[in-house]
Amino acid sequence: MIPRVPTPYRTTAYGRPTAPLHLARRIATPDGAQIATFVYGPAGRSLRELLDNDPVLALHGNGGSHGSFVRVIDALCTAGLGVIAVDSRAQGQSSRGTLPLTYELLAEDALCVLDALGVQGVHVVGHSDGGIEALLLARDHADRVLSIVAGGANLTPEGVIDDPAWDTPGSAATNLAWAAYMAEGQIPAEIDATLLPSAQEAQLSGELLQLMLDHPHIEAASLGSISCPTCVLVGEHDCITQEETHAIADAIPGARLVVVPAVGHSLPRLAPDSVALQVLTNVLLAR
Repeated sequence: MIPRVPTPYRTTAYGRPTAPLHLARRIATPDGAQIATFVYGPAGRSLRELLDNDPVLALHGNGGSHGSFVRVIDALCTAGLGVIAVDSRAQGQSSRGTLPLTYELLAEDALCVLDALGVQGVHVVGHSDGGIEALLLARDHADRVLSIVAGGANLTPEGVIDDPAWDTPGSAATNLAWAAYMAEGQIPAEIDATLLPSAQEAQLSGELLQLMLDHPHIEAASLGSISCPTCVLVGEHDCITQEETHAIADAIPGARLVVVPAVGHSLPRLAPDSVALQVLTNVLLAR
């Protein structure tokens, strides 16, 4: 029996920033993932100059790509900053690698990118999964992080309100079941497999969805060691529970809690000016 065919969890086509592109390359991680890395910045600046002058590191949400930050990147570059934007592993133009997906691993991928580019310190702006990674980077690698904007971040899987229309558990299970079925290679002759999701596509979709169901597990108290300028950013109608948002902001000394009115979870897309403003505020506070 053919299992239910899933709708793959594909990267949204966001487009690309209009700011000048100074670098586009894949950076290898120890387990073999290739992390697509892009550097944007004002015209007339060299790549090295951008990387040596406290650039911004942009980390996107689950199932996305750096393109979700299009308007934020353009605003930051207009303000004279360089921006390092990555596609997280198994998303966008980046490959999967072999290690199990965790937010700690994604944070280590970001460090791998910084090391490869020869960058010591960055201002981090993260959204959703990227916001979780920003918290982990600031907590565990304080010497590399100048400031953070953690947008739509949660501490536990229970901190996300799952819309019934999403049915994240059901979608994850359906994708993983389809991947297993396709990997068996016993497709009936009446079915043209090229018209259906591939085993790899479904597997990646299932793993990314399962990541949100199984992780993160961050003790709020552990964030008390974060000392850099911090903005905890959330939409008024965000899918992150107010309890977890406040737990994050209350745990970090001096953190600013900013609620963007009349928007939901997709802050970089729906409120790019608000995101960029908080990054620029952090830059000034860190000087």
